[in-house]
Amino acid sequence: MRLVLVSGMSGSGKSVTIRLLEDLGYYCIDNLPPQFLTDVCAYLSANGQPHAAVSVDARSEGPIAQLPGALSVLRSFGHDVRVLFLTASAASLVQRFSETRRRHPLSRGLSGELREPTLEESIQRERERLAPLDSLGHVIDTSDLPPSTLRQWVRAFVDAPRSDLTLAFESFAFKNGIPVAADLVFDVRNLPNPHYDPRLRPLTGLDPKVAELLSSAPEACAMIDDIAGFIERWLPSYVQDARNYLTVAIGCTGGQHRSPYVVEQLARRFGGKERVLVRHRVLDRA
Repeated sequence: MRLVLVSGMSGSGKSVTIRLLEDLGYYCIDNLPPQFLTDVCAYLSANGQPHAAVSVDARSEGPIAQLPGALSVLRSFGHDVRVLFLTASAASLVQRFSETRRRHPLSRGLSGELREPTLEESIQRERERLAPLDSLGHVIDTSDLPPSTLRQWVRAFVDAPRSDLTLAFESFAFKNGIPVAADLVFDVRNLPNPHYDPRLRPLTGLDPKVAELLSSAPEACAMIDDIAGFIERWLPSYVQDARNYLTVAIGCTGGQHRSPYVVEQLARRFGGKERVLVRHRVLDRA
C-alpha cells in the first residue's frame, strides 16, 4: 500500500494537501492519533485499499514520538511510506490565522496556565512539539506559496499523473441568465442571427442549414478561432490547478442558433485532446 503521512504546522496547507490527495483517489484520514497508525494501515491494506493518506499533527491525541517507530514497522511490511512535512514562517502563519479568524489549535494553553497564550506563542509551541517530525521526510515551506503551486508540488511528490480534466462546453440564453457554474463566459450575440431568416427561425444551431450560414460568416469563424485560442493558451494552467472540470459557457440571446453552433464547433476542436462534454441549456429542454 502507498501511505502518505502528512504533518506540519497549522495553517501551512495540510487541508489543501489532504483535499488534493482525496481527489487523487487516496483514502484520507485527518487528525489520527499516532498510536493507531499501524492498526489503521493494516486494516486498509487487508481490505485492498491501495492508497491512503493520514494527517498527524499537533492536534492529534497521543505521543508523536511513536511515529518514527510506527513508520519503520510499516516500511518493514513492504508498504511505500512517504512523509510530507509542511511548514511556514511565523509571519506567514500569523497572517493566515488573522485573515481566517480561526483559533490556533494550541491557543487554549496548558492546564495550570493563568493566561491564554498569544498566537505567536502558540505557533512556537507547535513548532517545538513537531520538531521530531520535520526530519522524517520531505519538507515544503509554504511561506508565500500559492495553493496552486503547493498542489503541483504535492502531485509530483506522490508521482500523480496529469490531472484528468473534463472540458464542458455549454450553450445558454442571456435572457435566462448566465449559468452559475460557468468558469469562462463568452458572448456571441454579435454574430449574424439566423432568427431573422424566416426559413431558419424554427431550426437550431445543430441543423446543417444554420451551420452553413454561420460557417460562411467571417466574424463567426474568427470568433471561434479566438475562443479556441484563448482556451488552448490557458488550459494548461487550469490543469496544473488540479481542476476536475472547466465549464466554458457560450451565450446568445435565445440560446437556439448561434451559441449551440459555436459550442459544437469548439467541442469538435478539443474532442481529440481532452475529455469533452457538450450541453445545450435551451435545446436540451425540448
